[in-house]
Amino acid sequence: MAKKVTGFIKLQIEGGKANPSPPIGPALGQKGVNIMEFCKAFNAKTNKQMGVKLPTIITVYTDRSFSFVCKTPPASYLLKTKLKLKKGSSKPGHEVGGTVPKNIVEEIVADKKVDLTAGSVEAGIRTIEGSVRSMGLKLDY
Repeated sequence: MAKKVTGFIKLQIEGGKANPSPPIGPALGQKGVNIMEFCKAFNAKTNKQMGVKLPTIITVYTDRSFSFVCKTPPASYLLKTKLKLKKGSSKPGHEVGGTVPKNIVEEIVADKKVDLTAGSVEAGIRTIEGSVRSMGLKLDY
C-alpha cells in the first residue's frame, strides 16, 4: 500500500549546502520532518552541483518520512552563468544589460527540457526568450 501524502514543500536550496537554518529548518519543522536527515540526504545527492540554487519539491508523508525531487536551475541563473554576468539590467525595458545569441538560448532549452512545460522546442525557445527580456537582456538575432 502506498504511503499517504501529508503535503508538499517547495524551496530553492543551494546544492550541497542544505542546513537546518531558515528557510529549510522552519519549513520542514512545521511538517514534522527530521531536518538533519533531509539535509544529509540533500547534500549527498547534490554535492556535484555545489552552490547552484536548485528548486526542490519535498513530499512529506503521514509517517513523517519524505522524498524530494531537485529540478534544473532557473533560466536566469543559467543565462547569467553562460554569459558570465553578475546580474541582469537594473531597469529592464529601459537599459540593456547584455546580448544573448541564439545558440545560448537553444543550449538552455536543451538543459531545461525535462522541466519546461513547453510542448515543443520552439515553444521552449519562446519561454527562455521571455526570461531574457525580463532580465533586461537583448536577443542577438
